[in-house]
Amino acid sequence: MTVLIRPETPADVDAIHELTVAAFLDAEHTSHTEQFINDALRNAGHLTLSLVADDGGAIVGHVAMSPVSLSDGSVGWFGLGPVSVLPARQGEGLGSRLIRQTLDALREQGAAGCVVLGNPDYYGRFGFRADPRLVLPDVPPEYFQALAFVGPIPDASVRYHDAFNANA
Repeated sequence: MTVLIRPETPADVDAIHELTVAAFLDAEHTSHTEQFINDALRNAGHLTLSLVADDGGAIVGHVAMSPVSLSDGSVGWFGLGPVSVLPARQGEGLGSRLIRQTLDALREQGAAGCVVLGNPDYYGRFGFRADPRLVLPDVPPEYFQALAFVGPIPDASVRYHDAFNANA
């Protein structure tokens, strides 16, 4: 059966929550709040994109995309994540498919660029690179990466939505 990448529906919300808990259960460098981040972004109306990997009605992957604020006033920048894949399905390329489709959708919508906080080796495959001009305060710079779609990377600090401070 082919896994379908599609936008989330209201019927997917509980499955996304449980999937995210499972995906980050044994992950390194996590505060185990990713499921709450997704919920808070959704409740605040700040999920620009929320795609699921649907395998015959079972949600086996999810990616969230939300707007970020830049200190220089640049607009059209978004934050990728959380990205979740059911542990038993990791290594099948589902995360890559979700990320690529999300980035393609952002480009089509005319976004200026995207940032991500995560493993440079993994996200580098999609064109993300650390750049000293664009920073996330209090984060090791090599883990905060950017991908410009149009124009140069701004010289600015990035602020994620308050949902990223969600704890429950």
